Amino acid sequence: MRICFDMDGTIANLYGVDGWLPKLRAYDPTPYAEATVMVNMNTLARYLNRLQKSGYEIGVISWLSKTTTPQYDADVTEAKKAWLKKHLRSVHWDFVECVPHGTDKNCVYTEPCDILFDDEQRNRDNWNGIAYDVDNILEILRGL
Repeated sequence: MRICFDMDGTIANLYGVDGWLPKLRAYDPTPYAEATVMVNMNTLARYLNRLQKSGYEIGVISWLSKTTTPQYDADVTEAKKAWLKKHLRSVHWDFVECVPHGTDKNCVYTEPCDILFDDEQRNRDNWNGIAYDVDNILEILRGL
């Protein structure tokens, strides 16, 4: 079984960073690094590590910025990976994919993920497995 997480608006509060949109439009990746957490990261890490030990693969599929260049995509990817390392240090991700904005997340891997946590309704609607909003991430993971 695979569990996938979106980042922005799901576990990372990108939209709570002051001036996030003008910064992204100016090719500034700092909002991705400055985003605060949206769930208790110690609890999330504990659940993810337990699930991995029981056989789950854990990963991230996150969109890049709408405004983009190849260098900015690389900078955003680096910022997102650094954010994960900072806030979920003990989690050893099976995969972290930063994909162009608007990519159908079902198409990222040939083997689909079973569970998706994503704040974007369209991603949840298009998901081939079970998709959850961000409201009860910890409760859902605790029950797996």
